[in-house]
Order: sequence, then structure tokens, then C-alpha cells
Amino acid sequence: MESILTINNLTKKFGYLTAVKDLSFTINKGNVYGILGPNGSGKSTTLGIVLNVVNKTQGDFHWFDGNTSTHDALKKVGAIIERPNFYPYMTATQNLRLVCKIKGVDYSKVEEKLEVVGLLDRKDSKFKTYSLGMKQRLAIASALLNDPEILILDEPTNGLDPQGIHQIREIIKQIAAKGTTILLASHLLDEVEKVCSHVVVLRKGVKLYSGRVDEMISSHGFFELKTNKQEELITLLENNTAFKSIKVEGDLITAFLDTPMASEDFNKYTFEQGIILTHLVQRKESLEEQFLQLTDNN
Repeated sequence: MESILTINNLTKKFGYLTAVKDLSFTINKGNVYGILGPNGSGKSTTLGIVLNVVNKTQGDFHWFDGNTSTHDALKKVGAIIERPNFYPYMTATQNLRLVCKIKGVDYSKVEEKLEVVGLLDRKDSKFKTYSLGMKQRLAIASALLNDPEILILDEPTNGLDPQGIHQIREIIKQIAAKGTTILLASHLLDEVEKVCSHVVVLRKGVKLYSGRVDEMISSHGFFELKTNKQEELITLLENNTAFKSIKVEGDLITAFLDTPMASEDFNKYTFEQGIILTHLVQRKESLEEQFLQLTDNN
């Protein structure tokens, strides 16, 4: 696969603080990558390094085939790593035309990109009249003006209301569907699960996991169970090797599977053991549960 960005053993220290420690991963063309971690995990620092706004302490990174200088490579990158900053008394069109002038891009791109982010009908409105979500969408349009090969977003939905969050996520999916590679930093598990194909999980600058999102959440799931014979059911589960652990909260038993099992097979099995289930729901472990297991075990 064609590589867009390769990071090798990257380390960044601020005095005694190590913000990023020995980080390595590769971003391939056409995927949506999430750098996931709580605040202070090194996400923004990593983005800052590859965008040449933060100096690395050790390690290296290269864009594309490795033969392009970072300065030239960044001409093929669109990035939003700070709050959108446009001229408040200028319209969306005027602001984007100014960006076109700086980037050496044809003005014809302005309306094309405003349409991508759903702001064409507000192209003549002044920036100061925009909601926070609209400002963020205009920033994305601005970052897309040079038709970048990769779009980099740092916490793209931070501070937005649910509608604004939904709109930004849908725009990201649409951009990705047209073949643009995307790298986004987020502390929201839900965001990465819904938007990204790949994820790098960071904690205190250290990589805990790197790979496909669907592989990270490819556990065998769990059953949520209720019965009038709770003690008997708990004993049955504890003695069955198909289950790796069980959790009891009030009358609800959560049984985590270690091997694949269909709910109908389990229902038949308990019935044959003389236990009738009053509640049986099969679920997949969410990325959140996977993430908590990862961070708890490290």
C-alpha cells in the first residue's frame, strides 16, 4: 500500500516531561486514522511534529516516499490544529479567496469546497455571524482548497453541540469516501469508532495499540442475562470455559465470551440445565470497553 506518513521511534521531551515516547506507526493512503487518547497523551504534540511546528527530540518521520522534503510535502497536506481563525467582518467567500491567494489556488475551488462542507447557501454571510460548528466547517473547507492528499484534524468536534458534532463527522466520512486520507486526533472513543478505519491508542506519550478499529473491537462480545435462579446461573457460567469473566450488578449478569457462541445455543444450553432466562441480550464489546481494558492493563 502507498504510504502517506511514516513515523519511526519519535520522542519529544519538554524539559523533564516526555510528551511522546518512542512512537512508531505508518499511515497508508485512503484510510481514516484516529490518534486516540485522553488529554495530555501526546496527540497534539505528535501532529505538531509532523507539521513542522514542534521540534522533535529524537527519532524521525517522512512524508510520502521519503524523497520529498517536509516543506514540499506539506503543500499536499491540509491541516486544522487550532481554532478556526478568519477575518470576522469578511464573508466566507472573501475569507477563502484570501486563503486561495496565499496557497496559489484557483478561486474556482471556493464554491466547490463550500459545497462539500454544506455552507454554499451561507457563502455571503460574514464569518462573525457563523455558529461554532459553521466556523469549524469553514476551516475544513479552507484546509481542502489545495485538494490535499491527507487532511489532519486535531479534536475536530471539540466544543460543538450534538448537531454540530454529527455534521462534522458526516463531512469527514464524505471526504474520506472520495479517497482523501484523514488523520484525526481525538479523546472521544465514540468519534474514533464511528469515523475511523484505523486507530493508534496513546497514553502518556506511549503507544498502547495500533491497528484496525474493527480488529480492536473483534472480541466475541458478551451476554446480558437475568434469571430467577441467579446463583445457579453464576455457578454454571463460572464452570464453563467459553466465558472468560462474569460481572454481577443487582439482578443483571454480564458474561464475557472467550469463544464465539450464538445466543440461541446458549439459551438452549441453560434450558437443558434447568435454568430459564428471563432476559438474554448478546452484545459486542464497544471500543470503550476495549480501551479501558488496554489502559487498565498498562
